[in-house]
Amino acid sequence: MSSQDKIYTLPQLLKQVQAWREQGQKIVFTNGCFDLLHLGHVDYLEKAKQLGDKLVLGLNTDASISRIKGPSRPLQDEMSRARVMASLLFIDAVVHFDEDTPLKLIEAVQPDILVKGDDYAVEQIVGHEVVQARGGSVMTVPLVKGYSTTSIVKKIENQLNKHN
Repeated sequence: MSSQDKIYTLPQLLKQVQAWREQGQKIVFTNGCFDLLHLGHVDYLEKAKQLGDKLVLGLNTDASISRIKGPSRPLQDEMSRARVMASLLFIDAVVHFDEDTPLKLIEAVQPDILVKGDDYAVEQIVGHEVVQARGGSVMTVPLVKGYSTTSIVKKIENQLNKHN
């Protein structure tokens, strides 16, 4: 399977999720921008996958990232980010969402397990009510300290400023 085969539209994803459910698979969902893939992301996503059978990643579109993070972001376009994320062996599906939060996507997918990093409390995780209302679990996984896209961007900017 190529990485492109793991990038879905929402209708395609819903059919795939239904097929997985019919096979008795537990669906894990997480989301994010994933503008620059780093160790923190890899560790987090690998841990998220271990919570179930299939990991679905909701990926912010370029427009939603710009609204959330400002006009200088994203650093990479949404199809580049989707291909990079889909290439990870522990991600089973990537789907874009254009809203500022993944709530509509979570309502559509109805994951068995919703997961975010431990920088969130369960009550702060968008969609927790939706998942819990149908008997699903909302969990956090420990993050590797010291890794964030924002800190990497700042480090690069500092290096550039030293050389200019």
